[in-house]
Amino acid sequence: MSQAAPARSAKQRKQDTLDRLEREVDAWVATAGSEGGTPYMMPLSFLWRDACLYVSTRATNPVARNLVASGQVHLGIGPTRDVVHITGRCEALSADEVTEPFADAFAAAAGFDPRAADGPYVYFRIRPVRIQAWREANELTGRDLMRDGVWLDMD
Repeated sequence: MSQAAPARSAKQRKQDTLDRLEREVDAWVATAGSEGGTPYMMPLSFLWRDACLYVSTRATNPVARNLVASGQVHLGIGPTRDVVHITGRCEALSADEVTEPFADAFAAAAGFDPRAADGPYVYFRIRPVRIQAWREANELTGRDLMRDGVWLDMD
């Protein structure tokens, strides 16, 4: 059994999380239909921009239907022993919000361009409400970095 690394400070954990959101590409996205519908999870690529995550998926897939119906989402980024867990509120972007520069930035970050994919794709904006990050059990205490959409005091 390997020895766990020392726990990071909350300030370091927040910085590591922000760095990760800037460089990572993929997240596990978990949704459920409104009124307690069936849970569904799938990997999606994302763009971190303006303190929000942006994802895109085919309009007919369960994640898209659930996001439209409930507006709630959970995301997991990273391996289980270095995870960022995000609870968020979600909204579909209007056609006016999907500008060419935005769609180009998404395609560059995600490594695929929904505009060139089969079927209609929808873009979603996810506003984090709660963010947690931990590596090992020694970081479970203090894993909350954001609550109610506000970063906690990390000093």
